[in-house]
Amino acid sequence: MIPGDFIHLCQPGEGKSCGACCGLYNYADSSEASLVCRLRKRTRLFKNIVQGREDLPTYVARVVETEDPAKRYEVIYCCEYLGFIDAEEQKVGCLLHPCQNGGEDWRDISFYGKELCDGHFCPSYHYLSRKESLALVHIIKDWYLYGLCVTDIDLVKGWFRLVADRVHEMPGERRFAEGALKDISLRFFSLKLTWPYRSRETNRLGKYYFDGSQYMIKPIDYTVFGCGPSRFDKIFQSLASEFQCGEEIRHAETLIQEYIDDFASEYERSAR
Repeated sequence: MIPGDFIHLCQPGEGKSCGACCGLYNYADSSEASLVCRLRKRTRLFKNIVQGREDLPTYVARVVETEDPAKRYEVIYCCEYLGFIDAEEQKVGCLLHPCQNGGEDWRDISFYGKELCDGHFCPSYHYLSRKESLALVHIIKDWYLYGLCVTDIDLVKGWFRLVADRVHEMPGERRFAEGALKDISLRFFSLKLTWPYRSRETNRLGKYYFDGSQYMIKPIDYTVFGCGPSRFDKIFQSLASEFQCGEEIRHAETLIQEYIDDFASEYERSAR
């Protein structure tokens, strides 16, 4: 039974959603522009071709014909039924779901099947606290960044732990709904897209790198720069960091610290 205070991280409302477990970020080119193009074409194909269950094989054949299948990690299946589920293209989701097809549930034809698709909850459901989950839902408003962050447990817990340690408490989730605390936090999480030391390797996603049929955590070797691990090491790994010298590490630490300091200053100002 789902508890009454359950937070559906996949479809939390507020114009965002996550399709990571459907393989959304597993394509070799998982840039936002590429994924928007892919999902938009898929959604139009589905609407134009599928009038009933019998049309699904034709739809899949067209997707296979027209899409680049290159993946980061061959073991993860990229579901061809993931598309946009709203006219504004603000939410990604299952095109086979009954909410999209007049109450008919076609998910049993998918690779994972209806039972797994309906009952699977990623690790974020178990490791993110209710406060962290609600705060993140308030902070991030677009599907692309939301999906990258809600599945990155180290990044989410790292940020809220750092600011809580600095202000001596975890601010209530409503404090992140609007205003400066939300804006500062959004700029921090947007480092997923703008981090200057992010690796350009296509087989990297956060702290992981992929080699065909296996994946591994990509550690940062600080010894080559004559220093120990950074206090922000987990965050650096989440941001797929690749440093060329010790000066870059020190600059990266300064950047993260500035976000923490800005948050603390605004928190103290608003408490007066």
